[in-house]
Amino acid sequence: MKSINSALGDGGNKIAIVTGGGSGLGYAIAEKFTQNNIQTIIVGRDEKKLNTAKKQLGKNCFYKTCDLTNLPSIPALIENIIGEFGQIDILVNNAGINMKKEFTEVTDEEFQSIVTTNLCSVFAISREVVKQMLKQKSGNIINISSMAAQYGLPKVIAYSASKTAIDGMTRAMAVELSPKGIRVNAIAPGFIYSAMTDKALNTDPERKAKVFGRTPMGIMGQPEDIGNAALYLASDAAKYVTGVVLPVDGGNSIGF
Repeated sequence: MKSINSALGDGGNKIAIVTGGGSGLGYAIAEKFTQNNIQTIIVGRDEKKLNTAKKQLGKNCFYKTCDLTNLPSIPALIENIIGEFGQIDILVNNAGINMKKEFTEVTDEEFQSIVTTNLCSVFAISREVVKQMLKQKSGNIINISSMAAQYGLPKVIAYSASKTAIDGMTRAMAVELSPKGIRVNAIAPGFIYSAMTDKALNTDPERKAKVFGRTPMGIMGQPEDIGNAALYLASDAAKYVTGVVLPVDGGNSIGF
């Protein structure tokens, strides 16, 4: 039996795609993958940001520029990656957007924009990647969910709807695809440290108290915590894990 370290360890010849991998949680996931010898293709709209990330992540990182909200462009993107790399072993659907706005002020166009980015593009890229994974009879898909799918959050109606749908899609995909060798899971991050979240909480003492009051561990997570969770789910250490939505939140989702 493999040890946990060997099961998590050398990624060998694995090829991964991480959407939104140029910054934030996507970057943290790409960093863990590249450190473990997984050749990782980061995908996003901002070529300058992607190129900077590639330089920082090193020889195991590559990038492709694509606006994933342009759904008809996705098949060509995946065809291009397969042509260049020959296979796709891991897909991390991380790219997403949010908007904080009163429920009655959200327009149809704003709602649809968030659903297109956070849900429709995840479906479209997963469908194209799964076509290749079925040929390989193996693969691993990790969707990034949210606390907004665990409980109600105010002023993020479109984001909440999209992430709740991601959880349902994760389970449906897992049931259909796992018998064919493709595992599908999701990660639901809690409050993860960034300069933006730190500033937001420090300028809103009431919200900060609420956040930490219902987080049993009493601290914010670090981006690498999400990277570690993704590496685990993508590895042989999780070979019997499929269809789960894994909270990485210091206990926030079960806090009181």
